[in-house]
Amino acid sequence: MSLQTQIMDAMKVAMKAKNSGALNALRAVKSELLLAQTSGTGTELTEADEIKILQKLVKQRKESASIFTEQNREDLAQPEIEQAAIIEKFLPEQLSEEEVIAIIDAIIEQTGANSMKDMGKVMGMTNTKVAGKADGKTISTILKARLSN
Repeated sequence: MSLQTQIMDAMKVAMKAKNSGALNALRAVKSELLLAQTSGTGTELTEADEIKILQKLVKQRKESASIFTEQNREDLAQPEIEQAAIIEKFLPEQLSEEEVIAIIDAIIEQTGANSMKDMGKVMGMTNTKVAGKADGKTISTILKARLSN
C-alpha cells in the first residue's frame, strides 16, 4: 500500500474519531506529498523521497516543540510533539545507536577512513545504507567521534 493511501486511510480514521491533532498532522503530510509531486520535476515520488519528506516534517515539529519549551509555552509544544509522534508512525523503524555505530564502523573499515577529511565519503555511504532508518544528526555525531579518535 502506498504512503498516500496509508495517509488517506489514517485521515479517515482521525476524522471519525474527531482527533483534530492527528488530522492536522496527516493533512500536513498529505500537503507536502502533493507539493512534491506537483513541483514540476515530472518524476514520480520514490519511497526514499517520501521518507525524506516525513523526516523533514518530524524534524520541524520537534524543533518547534523545543523552541516552545524553551519559551515556557508547553501549551504550544505539546501539540507539536503529538504531531511528530503521529508522523513518525509512517517512517521505517529507526535503528538503535548501537546498530548505527556498527554500520559506521564497518564502512570506516571498508573505506580505510582515518581522519575528518574522509567524513563526507563515509557520511554519504552511511546515508545510502541506512536510508531513512537513522537521523542525519545522529550519524554525523557518531561519525565525528569515530574519525576524531
